[in-house]
Amino acid sequence: MRVAIGSDVKGTVLKNHLKTHLESLGYDVTDVTQDKELDFFDGATNVSQSILNKEADRGIIIDEYGVGSSIVVNKYKGIICANVADEHSAEMTVHHNNSSIITLGSGIVGRKLAEKICEAFVSADYDGGRHQIRVDMVNKMC
Repeated sequence: MRVAIGSDVKGTVLKNHLKTHLESLGYDVTDVTQDKELDFFDGATNVSQSILNKEADRGIIIDEYGVGSSIVVNKYKGIICANVADEHSAEMTVHHNNSSIITLGSGIVGRKLAEKICEAFVSADYDGGRHQIRVDMVNKMC
């Protein structure tokens, strides 16, 4: 699985840690925000473009709280993103919402929890079925 990862300046340390962690688990991780001075808008846009251009299968964005990035990402047609702070939400947003991107707050979650959140997210599969009706409704909104 190919994962695009990005951050703003306040998420850089956690982003770098998660990139190394996911690579150690065998994931192909691309950092789309190597410039440390980027705003959360830039990080969210770069990760979203990676998903839309099919350069990555999943995306992870880290800023201080995760909310701003999530708002930006959810403006892109065809992408569903969730701001998560626990493993269960990271897994269930894929199972039920077919989310391709999650956002994390570096001021909210620590390294170990962030690792578990990302592991749950990248290993989850979309359930489809009855959930597809809602996913289609969300995608029609854009």
